[in-house]
Amino acid sequence: MTHTIEPGNPEAPSTPPDTLPNGQPAVAAGLVPAALKRRIPKYSDLAPLMQFKKPEFSRAARLRRASTIWDLRDLAKRRTPQAPFDYTDGAAEAEITLRRARQAFLDIEFRPGILRDVSKVDLGTEILGKPSRLPVGIAPTGFTRMMQSEGEYAGSRAAAEAGIPYTLSTMGTASIEDVAAAAPDGRNWFQLYLWTDRDRSLELIERAAQAGNDTLMVTVDTADAGARLRDVRNGMTIPPALTLKTILDASYRPAWWFNFLTHEPLTFASLSRYTGTVANLINSMFDPTLTFDDLDWLRETWKGKLVVKGIQTVEDARRVVDHGADGIILSNHGGRQLDRAPIPFHLLPDVTAVLDADHSDAAVILDTGIMSGADIIAALALGADFTLIGRAYLYGLMAGGQAGVARALQILETDMVRTMALLGVGRLSELTPDHVRLLTPR
Repeated sequence: MTHTIEPGNPEAPSTPPDTLPNGQPAVAAGLVPAALKRRIPKYSDLAPLMQFKKPEFSRAARLRRASTIWDLRDLAKRRTPQAPFDYTDGAAEAEITLRRARQAFLDIEFRPGILRDVSKVDLGTEILGKPSRLPVGIAPTGFTRMMQSEGEYAGSRAAAEAGIPYTLSTMGTASIEDVAAAAPDGRNWFQLYLWTDRDRSLELIERAAQAGNDTLMVTVDTADAGARLRDVRNGMTIPPALTLKTILDASYRPAWWFNFLTHEPLTFASLSRYTGTVANLINSMFDPTLTFDDLDWLRETWKGKLVVKGIQTVEDARRVVDHGADGIILSNHGGRQLDRAPIPFHLLPDVTAVLDADHSDAAVILDTGIMSGADIIAALALGADFTLIGRAYLYGLMAGGQAGVARALQILETDMVRTMALLGVGRLSELTPDHVRLLTPR
């Protein structure tokens, strides 16, 4: 039988008084614990505390000290010349869209459940018919070897080791075949810009299929190139030009320039037959005449999974699914096209509601603004099946090559596991919109 001692019960142990009945201090009488008495410390007490670690300056040590994607961004900025760093970090015009996209993830409240068994947290999921160890993949990024010499090779290998998809951009600086060879066990996807010259597009589609890519991602939000003012102000060229400004910039970042100058020159490896300026290439690639008829042609041509990237309205989400898309990517191109564009995270609940009402099994994928694993969990709770990261992995790449990309993925995975556990959720399928509340009106 349990015996409860109520407050004031005479059987309860008493706290030693500060003074004795005769007024003598309790300390003097020896009633204060020895641990609370002041004394001169002995060397034997101090010695275990005086452990000075040897400074570590290796790349591995720097990456271990990075605890967040923002930490990797700081490392990347110190190690990368301004022009390629700003190409990655910047967005269009006043960069309002990018700031709003990141703020959208901050303006939420998680609603955790308690007393759940979360001793094991499983982040595994299925996307487009195949398993993925994490609910995140690497988005297509152009000119990637300009950011760091390992470029697409680092991204594809790190993704393969993490058990997630990697997407090669048409504007990539490694070929479809070379990426497949570099990560033969990875799940490789290819991103396509539909050209006016359909023969050139068809050639890339065939190469992607022959190299084992199971998913084609077509980007549709580039009727014209966005005004990326950081690039204009930096005078950014591909490859970077050795002007007086870049030479001065290089003096602070010798490792980047050494790697850049001692590796194969940058080329658009998927476009080996193209000879012309970057401006002419972009003008020929961003076709302003694209319509849903072109999507129908692509659906008939490509036999694998087809996803459409750049969806920014509910109606367009529904239409591309009606035209045969296996998945849609809610994306505003990382804020790099239309400034003040819709925020994918805000659009997500409405899109998933409509597709659910239509009984659609199309995958809903989200990118733009993701800088933590908590961001990813919030997106999944509001209905996303999967997420993509662009800048987040590029910061890791610039900070430390393939090891930096792997560190970025480790950071995100750790974030996701911790967030899930604190929400009281052990599996992704247990996440619901009830776990997230938007704090600001959309």
